[in-house]
Amino acid sequence: MNGAPDVIFHRGLFTTLDHGNPTASAVAIRDGVFSAVGHDREIMPLAGPSTKVIDLKGRRVLPGLIDNHLHFIRGGLNFNMELRWDGVWSLADAMAMLKKQVAITPPPQWVRVVGGFTEHQFAEKRLPTIDELNAAAPDTPVFILHLYDRAILNGAALRAVGYTKDSPEPPGGEIMRDANGNPTGLLLAKPNANILYATLAKGPKLPFDYQVNSTRHFMRELNRLGVTGAIDAGGGFQNYPEDYEVIQKLSDEGQLTIRLAYNLFTQKPKGEKDDFLNWTRTSKYKQGTDYFRHNGAGEMLVFSAADFEDFRVPRPDMPPEMEGQLEDVVRILVQNRWPWRLHATYDETISRALDVFEKVNQDTPLEGLHWFFDHAETISDQSIDRIAALGGGIAVQHRMAYQGEYFVERYGYGAAEATPPVKKIIDKGVKVSAGTDATRVASYNPWVSLAWLVTGLTVGGLRLYPQRNCLDREAALRMWTENVTWFSNEEGKKGRIQVGQFADLIVPDRDYFSCAENEIADTTSDLTVVGGRIVYGAGDFKALDDTAPPPAMPDWSPVRSFGGYGNWVGSDGKAKAIRSQAMQMCGCASACGVHGHDHARAWSSKLPVSDIRSFWGALGCACWAV
Repeated sequence: MNGAPDVIFHRGLFTTLDHGNPTASAVAIRDGVFSAVGHDREIMPLAGPSTKVIDLKGRRVLPGLIDNHLHFIRGGLNFNMELRWDGVWSLADAMAMLKKQVAITPPPQWVRVVGGFTEHQFAEKRLPTIDELNAAAPDTPVFILHLYDRAILNGAALRAVGYTKDSPEPPGGEIMRDANGNPTGLLLAKPNANILYATLAKGPKLPFDYQVNSTRHFMRELNRLGVTGAIDAGGGFQNYPEDYEVIQKLSDEGQLTIRLAYNLFTQKPKGEKDDFLNWTRTSKYKQGTDYFRHNGAGEMLVFSAADFEDFRVPRPDMPPEMEGQLEDVVRILVQNRWPWRLHATYDETISRALDVFEKVNQDTPLEGLHWFFDHAETISDQSIDRIAALGGGIAVQHRMAYQGEYFVERYGYGAAEATPPVKKIIDKGVKVSAGTDATRVASYNPWVSLAWLVTGLTVGGLRLYPQRNCLDREAALRMWTENVTWFSNEEGKKGRIQVGQFADLIVPDRDYFSCAENEIADTTSDLTVVGGRIVYGAGDFKALDDTAPPPAMPDWSPVRSFGGYGNWVGSDGKAKAIRSQAMQMCGCASACGVHGHDHARAWSSKLPVSDIRSFWGALGCACWAV
């Protein structure tokens, strides 16, 4: 590669993930790729008159993180409308955010909390009641989606969506009713989430220009957390090509700060075969650029194979027509050499799907196709071996970090020890990588996933996995970087800090390899670089950041008031993280009815008395007694 570098980053502590050159202190970048990786004495003399030189001040540097399963396109269209409870550690704080948002949301708009959290993360260990929602928002529709299991609507939202005593029960779901048959506001997925998503789809949508702005803010939030790439898994109520126009516009204008590979998700039950016959005629696998490219089919191939994970209800059995419908679609994909991904929570579904894949393979070999299962929480050893024999992969996500408590409640601790068995999958040599499945179930924060892989803990603090089933920090990091590239057929192009690969790197706000385990999940990025371009800067590197999008649209957007994960605009996110750790580590026998285990907040509050503990004791707070 001729000529001086465009930029040099030096005096860093680089973890390259390149086995032949595992550490470095400096890199040179030219035309968006790493042109040299080594030490200051080797790299600095390469600088020319126009080379930009950036001092990393001894900070740890990692390859950019890549999410193997993110509903990025759909999430971007809606991000500016959603109040995020991701990383909010008490229901009291969450409800305070909701009340503040209700006060500035104009009719007929809704206040929506759409996934990314679990009741177990709250100190109170519960969700808000419908009465609490009605008191906080008597006139503004409020819709709260909790995992795949339920949605809570206040009275105004019920009126807005038109659910009444006469509304029929939806297939696969339940509208909870009072003694008189009137809807209460609680919707249950039994066993699938269609009722939840269909109800959410009734809400107002943003106009096109606002969706462009919203997608830019979602990218900005991901860059803040160190994400430089993702594979989009499609999604329900996400239509191709109509809902892809926003991301296509941003790609055409060179405004993408996330490298995106997208899969096409069937939209019509019983029309899946027609979808893929049409798409394989009108779309080409790998079409696009290094920032926005076609990645094949899935995660939904046929609706009859969708085993939504809701561990509050028994495992659903897939219908007998599943195999025939799946075979029709897979044959189309194999004939057109399209890889695919398939959502599958339970081994019972995976084993039946493998019967189909093995049958197709006898006629038309799958060799060379990078196909894989998503999720695979209860996959068996036998199924792992069958996937290996067919040359497939397994993409895992940290859904159990949000739902582990429900799984243990239904199946017990023993069954939860390896859900999914990541260590075993690695040891067997099967292709495996990690992601989030954000935005409607787990959070999009990659560090929560990395913490889950390393510690085996849920976000509620429950230890799911024994140490033998956890990963060391480097193995977990590889799950989020180089391992993901097989799943988008981009091996050797990104995922490492290595000569010839895309110059995507991050400088976390703490040293990932030396910080305490309970600090991993609270990490953010102080510097995010994609293709050699700085797309986010904070802390020591704030002055280098000139890529912020215009303010979030509309002007009442929750993003303006709260940002995203951890309510980082609305309050001191790091202080909240420290407080949450203290609450989780509190060893007292009982929580305060006012503050949960957040005793420090009560003790340090500014109150017009000298004896804080006695004062709060008089008002019914139990923090004084701890």
